Amino acid sequence: MIRRRLHPHLHELLSENPAVALIGPRQVGKTTLAWQIADEMDSVYLDLESPSDLAKLSEPELYLADHQHRLVILDEVHKTPGLFQTLRGLIDRGRRSGQGVGRFLLLGSASMDLLRQSGESLAGRIAYLELAPLDVSEVGTSNAAPLWVRGGFPDSVLAADDRKSFLWRQNFIRTYLERDIPQLGPRIPAERLRRLWVMLAHAQGELLNAAALARGLGVDGKTISRYLDLMADLLLVRRLPPWRKNTGKRLVKSPKVYVRDSGIVHALLGLTSQEDLLGHPVVGASWEGFVIETLVSRLPDGSEASHYRSSGGAEIDLIVTLPGRRPWAIEVKRSLNPRPPKGFHSGCLDVRPAAKYVVYPGAERYMVTADTEAVPLIDLAREVSRAT
Repeated sequence: MIRRRLHPHLHELLSENPAVALIGPRQVGKTTLAWQIADEMDSVYLDLESPSDLAKLSEPELYLADHQHRLVILDEVHKTPGLFQTLRGLIDRGRRSGQGVGRFLLLGSASMDLLRQSGESLAGRIAYLELAPLDVSEVGTSNAAPLWVRGGFPDSVLAADDRKSFLWRQNFIRTYLERDIPQLGPRIPAERLRRLWVMLAHAQGELLNAAALARGLGVDGKTISRYLDLMADLLLVRRLPPWRKNTGKRLVKSPKVYVRDSGIVHALLGLTSQEDLLGHPVVGASWEGFVIETLVSRLPDGSEASHYRSSGGAEIDLIVTLPGRRPWAIEVKRSLNPRPPKGFHSGCLDVRPAAKYVVYPGAERYMVTADTEAVPLIDLAREVSRAT
């Protein structure tokens, strides 16, 4: 059993808030983490995909009031959006009687419905925590290469071999397309969405070109925006926004788009093993996405992540802005002799970062220039999470 790094943070949020929503894509480990919390607290668990558990909530106010002194864990809560109004009343009554925290743990795929319903009904009563796939700090540096190839979904990275991992990811993609997405959003043809997902994998880390995607799918730009909104809401795709500060330069204003899990990228492209990946043109972009996802998932609350690109060729892969601090400029290189390109240094003259890093797959830290440090991914991930 891998202990998730968010475990203590979830405990902390439950001690401070009446309700906590643990969100994330399917199969990322939300239920496993919730069961660990359940073993440590007096709690009751309900799976709202189970008919028997759902039947217990035929009169939700009566049932939940009977468990007012326990943590109630509601799995797949996005399937019962009408429940949020009931939770609001129970939370408010509990506050008046001195039970103001640790009442409900809500689990669900991060759908638009879940966020909208909870935001409207439980404003000021709920905290959000996103559970991302496993990262290198959770599996250890010795497993970094398999983690990159297989991605961070627990059943994929812990599979007995590459073939079983690949088959799991193929089934995951199929289930999302054929069952989960139709339940969570407007009806979208599964084959069309698969084609979009594959196109995004081929264009991993490139600037969003909605017109090209629209032509490839035979739809209009607004439809592409709607599809991307849905996939971003489900935490399957990340749109990394451009740096928005005024530098006096002509900046590219398009986001860069990443399929968030590297293992899903490889499954979409039919890459079964590390050997397949190393011989494919996507290898550099896949490593870049893997690094960026690892770092962004570790950012403290209130942080911002963006990329920088000017019309003159200046480019920074990732800019991390921590609360109240000057930004960090981060270049990603899949090389044991990483050297930031001229465009990185030009971009840094515009951004004026407090620190400059080159993330590479080696194990040692050293200065590649007078003010730019080469750093292993796990080291920078820890620095990012500690920086407040």
